[in-house]
Amino acid sequence: MKDYFRNKPKDAVFVSFFLYAFSLGTLFPRLGDLQIQMNIDKATLGFALIGLPLGVQLTLLFADRIVRKFNFRLILTIGIPLLSISQCFAALMQSPYLFAGILIIGGASIAVIEVAVNLEADRVEAFLGKRIMNRSHAYWSFGFFGAGIIGAGFSQIGISPFLHFVAITLFISIITNLLFLDYIAAKPRRQSFPPQKKVFVWPSKSIFFLVLFSLSAMLVEGASIDWSVIFMRDIFNTVPLISGFSLALAAIAQGFIRYFADQFVDQYGPEKVSFYSLIAMVLGVAFVVFSPNPVIALLGFLLMGGGSAVIFPLAMSAAARDSEKTPEENVASLAQFVFVVFLLAPPLLGFIGEYFGLRWSFALAFPFLMISLLSISALNMKKNKNF
Repeated sequence: MKDYFRNKPKDAVFVSFFLYAFSLGTLFPRLGDLQIQMNIDKATLGFALIGLPLGVQLTLLFADRIVRKFNFRLILTIGIPLLSISQCFAALMQSPYLFAGILIIGGASIAVIEVAVNLEADRVEAFLGKRIMNRSHAYWSFGFFGAGIIGAGFSQIGISPFLHFVAITLFISIITNLLFLDYIAAKPRRQSFPPQKKVFVWPSKSIFFLVLFSLSAMLVEGASIDWSVIFMRDIFNTVPLISGFSLALAAIAQGFIRYFADQFVDQYGPEKVSFYSLIAMVLGVAFVVFSPNPVIALLGFLLMGGGSAVIFPLAMSAAARDSEKTPEENVASLAQFVFVVFLLAPPLLGFIGEYFGLRWSFALAFPFLMISLLSISALNMKKNKNF
């Protein structure tokens, strides 16, 4: 497989998103099993999950400098296996505190990989002269879908989370190294001088509005990832395969929309596409919150996945092209602020789910969706109109 991507940078980007998501997505369909294994309630599980976004948030403080210093190949071949290995160790923990501590390492890997793959997608966009960001994120969703289906299957037949995670770690590490060991990254969209070292990457005004625009999609996606499986199990008493299917269904809908989204964005513009996406999310959340049976709930997760598909990729693409700061700073600052939702969501949604019910946890998305609807114009600022 040496030199497989030498003349195929677009394919390299797509595969990097897929492998990253496949590694990350391994954890979430087994959360119900890990909850039982640790013998904890939903509020405590929510606290335990805070380790992952905490690691992301802390590392995003300097992720732009890591990405500038180390090449894309090295970040993938070390970061993706490290993410998978952290899940293996987390699966051995009986204490939610140790579980959270181990996941901080995984979160650190996520932060660097997240910035690196989005920047590489933007650079390849510049090289090709056409949008590939949404399709890149489609492969992220396909990776998550694959991980969700495999995880649901392993849970159904009783394979322990630890053995499941070890198998995925071996597979993903070998594949990533075989494919990317000799990969040469694309050149930056524009030459820029590294900024002075600073701990916090404060967003510019335009990036701040992109943060507001992105929050609802991150909350909806995060709620689906963290709690969809447990929602189906606790509300409708479904078997593990059907419970896991809720996560996989959201991922495949998200992937399908992202795969074809770029042509619609080019034809109709980011504002119109985003508006209909947000409406789909509103309907999806409503279906889940008020679902009378598992079929309606699954339809809701389908709409939530499809509706959240283009929001974050469009914001990332706009951030990378913003000219006020370097692309590394813009992408890192957007991710840094948006991932605050992931930092707060697990314990908050877990607390609400434990004491008020998981339906109310998902209902929390409604006000964030209204904020996003009011912030759509952030996508069409003049300095972001490069396509």
